[in-house]
Amino acid sequence: MFRLIRHCLVGVALATLIGCSPQAQDQLARNAARSALTPVVSEQFPGVPLQPTLDCLIDNANAQQIRALAADAVLGPTESTFQIAKDIASKPETLRCLAVNGLPALLR
Repeated sequence: MFRLIRHCLVGVALATLIGCSPQAQDQLARNAARSALTPVVSEQFPGVPLQPTLDCLIDNANAQQIRALAADAVLGPTESTFQIAKDIASKPETLRCLAVNGLPALLR
């Protein structure tokens, strides 16, 4: 039942996106992905500056990861959300971003 509700909600969200420009669709998906990642980052990385960390994760996620995270935003994070966050965070470019943007914010 839970899966059916989730699929219906994702379907409604996707139908809403159809009328948007590709840029608006991308921004909506990124915003939804950010909302799915927020509780994950807060839980998994307590004390880390939230906004710079979210920026680094979103900016280094691929399109498939953004879509999966956006779907997770509908009903909240799942185990998949945590795994995707871990995969993105382990990318060298994400680690560089965190070193440049996250650490200075932490040291303030």
